[in-house]
Amino acid sequence: MPKTVGDVMTRDPITVNPDTPLTDVIRTLAERRISGLPVVDADGKLVGVISETDLMWRESGVTPPAYIMLLDSVIYLENPARYERDLHKALGETVGEVMTRNPTTITPNQSLQEAARLMHEGGVHRLPVLDSTRHVVGILTRGDIVRAMASEQST
Repeated sequence: MPKTVGDVMTRDPITVNPDTPLTDVIRTLAERRISGLPVVDADGKLVGVISETDLMWRESGVTPPAYIMLLDSVIYLENPARYERDLHKALGETVGEVMTRNPTTITPNQSLQEAARLMHEGGVHRLPVLDSTRHVVGILTRGDIVRAMASEQST
């Protein structure tokens, strides 16, 4: 019988809220050796995820968009709104300012095969696992799937 997300997910994961200072998140990720956390609102419903990628903006900085000048006009070669968003992430102090909103999610009864496909196609490293009320009940990582594959080979 194929395994489901609920069979291998980490239950009751550490969560943070949008007001959590980034210094707390950085410490938690480093101490727990994890790469991301679900972000929940006051009711415990998922509003985003915060990951190492989101935090990299603080150290890497932001490059202004390329532009050309033509007859005293600035023509951006990239979307300047992206620069503003990236700058906001680089200067953010709380989770809500830098988190990724509307992350890809999954439910406990979905198959591991479907989870692996979502992760691969979406380029994500973790999937918050939600119940029918959008409350976080677990988190599934690529490592969880690999460990499940290894345990199937040893049986």
